[in-house]
Amino acid sequence: MYNLFRNLYNIKIAIFNLLDIWGKNIMRQITKELIQKYNIRLTKSLGQNFLVDDNVIDKIVDAADVNKKDIVIEVGPGIGNMTRKLAQRAGRLVAIEIDKHLVPPLTEVLGEFPNASLINKDILKTSLGQIINEEKSKAPEAEAVKVVANLPYYITTPIIMKFLEENPGINAMVFMIQKEVGDRIVASPGGKDYGALSVAVQYYSKPERVFDVPPHSFIPQPDVDSTVIRLNVFSEPEVKLKNKDIFFQTVKASFGQRRKTLLNALSNSKKFVESKEEIRLLLNKLGINENARGETLNINEFAQIANLFSERNS
Repeated sequence: MYNLFRNLYNIKIAIFNLLDIWGKNIMRQITKELIQKYNIRLTKSLGQNFLVDDNVIDKIVDAADVNKKDIVIEVGPGIGNMTRKLAQRAGRLVAIEIDKHLVPPLTEVLGEFPNASLINKDILKTSLGQIINEEKSKAPEAEAVKVVANLPYYITTPIIMKFLEENPGINAMVFMIQKEVGDRIVASPGGKDYGALSVAVQYYSKPERVFDVPPHSFIPQPDVDSTVIRLNVFSEPEVKLKNKDIFFQTVKASFGQRRKTLLNALSNSKKFVESKEEIRLLLNKLGINENARGETLNINEFAQIANLFSERNS
């Protein structure tokens, strides 16, 4: 009896594996057919790598917990493989694509979804507030705004920071990005990956790694591994600042010369008028070791330093 159950279990696993392989092959074939049909030339400068793994797409959509009460913004939909799944699950979907050559296949994909729209613009030159306000007027019953994207690796940080800094009511973001950048975003103080990007993202949100994605999940295959992260955006930053600009100047100066002590890094920065001795006294007042390095400080300690700088310059 045990051998019978074991054999049935092995058969079940084999069937699931075959279905998984079949799903990947179907998605890959559909993508190739659309590329040929619309004579699409992949643009290396735009970092175009189309996701063709149906299982990975499902996991990304699940990570965003997309449902009918959501307004979803997708950046860089590409050929529309994930776009279709998002349109099926979301209340409203806005796909923003910079490449005009991808408009025809995306229009075909979205043609069956009256709840979806396509914007052919550069996301960095697009008003997020305007888009979200327009979508909320179409779906007043919407309860959340989410961003889901397979981001071009060459422009990952500017896009993420645009959403975090402008944030006109976004609740959560799920991004597929280069694994190395993901390591930096989720890093904790004291590690080699912890830096200014870690602090910036963690000021606005609580990031978490969801899962890694191998190169063979894309057409064409990228030269690096990818990872999916989720940013749970704070309605209000948990760290209280007196001057946000001075906070980010402090963070940037602290990581600008990683081998230097915190005292030397801050006193060498041209952003602050305080002398080295004044900065020494400031750090001592806060109980922060002047010989520490920026990568050992947590976000609250950066905030304490920045707030004292703010007080002195107010």
